[in-house]
Amino acid sequence: MEKGLISVDRWAEGSQAYFLTNLHTDHTQGLSSTWAMAPIFCSRVSAKLFPFKFPNFNLTLLRVLDLGSWHSLSLISPSTGSKVTVQVMAIDAYHCPGAVMFLFRGEFGCMLNTGDFRWERNCERAKLAKEMLLNALKDDAVDVLYLDNTYCNPTFQFPPREVAVKQVADIISSHPDHDIVIGIDTLGKEDLLLHISNALNVKIWVWPERLQTMQLLGFHDIFTTDTSLTRVRAIPRYSFSINTLEGLNRMHPTIGIIPSGLPWVVKPFEGNGKLFDSLLTSGYNRSKVSSKGGKQNDKRNGNLESVKRFHKYVYSVQYSDHSSYLEIEEFIKHVQPTSMKGIVSSSSCNVDPFYYFGRICGINQPSQKLDNEHQTFGRGGYTGIEKKRKRVGRLGFYLSRVTVMRRGRKGIKLDEN
Repeated sequence: MEKGLISVDRWAEGSQAYFLTNLHTDHTQGLSSTWAMAPIFCSRVSAKLFPFKFPNFNLTLLRVLDLGSWHSLSLISPSTGSKVTVQVMAIDAYHCPGAVMFLFRGEFGCMLNTGDFRWERNCERAKLAKEMLLNALKDDAVDVLYLDNTYCNPTFQFPPREVAVKQVADIISSHPDHDIVIGIDTLGKEDLLLHISNALNVKIWVWPERLQTMQLLGFHDIFTTDTSLTRVRAIPRYSFSINTLEGLNRMHPTIGIIPSGLPWVVKPFEGNGKLFDSLLTSGYNRSKVSSKGGKQNDKRNGNLESVKRFHKYVYSVQYSDHSSYLEIEEFIKHVQPTSMKGIVSSSSCNVDPFYYFGRICGINQPSQKLDNEHQTFGRGGYTGIEKKRKRVGRLGFYLSRVTVMRRGRKGIKLDEN
């Protein structure tokens, strides 16, 4: 596609139309309430949440794309001055509320940008989205796939979210006398909180800004800002720490739960006792988890390292809103792109998608692990790979797996032939 036509999740000037896959901060770097460059195309849910994230934004610049319908854009070629028609379809990415993929087609060919996505094999919503995508493609080939390569490594194999939410609910049930704090982002994991509320018949405490988001999404009776009404609290991820939990435990027994596909902590808690007790009632097959963080078997989903206890106050559950390695592989088998580019500038494994998945597409293009000499086209364009890892806090978080991956995620620009 010719440079100067469209940009996806990238907010530098120079394009005629801009596309927003989701409202997570790493996709909106450079976007502000004073934006006035060109129209922004997004999903209906993102448009509804937009004023809350960007107060006083000129809403006349927003263009809502309904899922599954082709929309035509008339743009002007910067090189020839002639009219260029671009067709675009939004498809459910099932990542966070409002998250979509964008399928583009025109004289330049066919391009698919997944944004961040999670398509689980047995999820009805993902099945509908897959059917919508395949019907839209018909006999077209995807010339370039811009792929969510967050977990583009065979080591990242975690259970479906429907399994992970049961694990979280079981952890809470097994601690009936404890307060619970769950680290979440400002948008996303609503399904997790809803399941906890329904399974345990409790309200969920959230901070005031998060309550406004929940109400905008239509959840009015489940969430509260009154701590006296519930023992389960969803707190901002950035405030989740061992220091916080130790302070809370001086007042009342409290455990923390981190729902994430990332291996957040360096090593598991080497304490005594079992992860769960007899109060566990979920439908998946459970096995004992050792004090050294052994694997928990789920016979329906393979051997999955899904739940760990890393500290006497902290449990980690692999609930992810990004596709696992196997889900990415299945997605690529369906799409069969001619070429691929990872949208994460520096993924957790620093691997170009072709390194693992080029064989699926039957392409002879060389694939290799990236180093500082190679470019990746992620949300921030070219970024070097940061080799040093910085540890922060007593929990032992390594920033290279999170902030390096997120720091450059400012957008990809569809400016290549």
